[in-house]
Amino acid sequence: MHSIHIASSDHMMNVSAPLIAERAIEATAAFIDVARIENNIVPTKHTPLSASEWKVWPTRAPGNLGAEEKYTLSDALAVGVWLNVFVRQAKYLGMANIAQSVNVISPLMTTEKEIVKRTTFCILELFSRYMRGWTVHTHVIGGVYTGETEPAWLKGVQEEGINTLDVSAAVGGGAEGGVETRTVTGENVNVVNTEEEEVRIAEGTWDGKGKYTFKKHSFTLLMWKSVEKILDNE
Repeated sequence: MHSIHIASSDHMMNVSAPLIAERAIEATAAFIDVARIENNIVPTKHTPLSASEWKVWPTRAPGNLGAEEKYTLSDALAVGVWLNVFVRQAKYLGMANIAQSVNVISPLMTTEKEIVKRTTFCILELFSRYMRGWTVHTHVIGGVYTGETEPAWLKGVQEEGINTLDVSAAVGGGAEGGVETRTVTGENVNVVNTEEEEVRIAEGTWDGKGKYTFKKHSFTLLMWKSVEKILDNE
């Protein structure tokens, strides 16, 4: 069991923190491999890992005030990085449980009038709806973050810096025709969702020609139909 609980008020520290889980998954998988090798275990199906109670939980809502977080756009982007990690490391994971689905840090918050979708709900909804099927390895070359991290050791294991464009990909039941886009962003990284709903999912299209420009501090999902149909051999 490996426990990870990190909270930071700094945006770049906040959105890069989930990468410690990626390193932990890789390290744990390597330890399992060592145990299998040293004990000469027969080559059966690999032992899956479980990510129990993952989430972003900043320290802005003290318990004596109800502990109900008003999640920011920065927190939503951090959830996006968490989910990118799970997609990239899917071959090692058996399941991942969000903390919590119906409590003070839930993606949904109830008021006297309605249910409010927090910023984190937008990202979770997009992954739940569309990131299914087979994972695709991605390689990203672009700008990097070389500043401080929380914990500090994360900077040490990211020798070439942390990609400012965090990416995962999957092949499943994609869109028909052109490229469909789903974007989550806001005026700044500190905006929150209230009853007025400042952060939402914006739908759009792209012709797929030339370069695509990703907006600053945003989450973007690109969907298009695969040229070849992929069959499940199982």
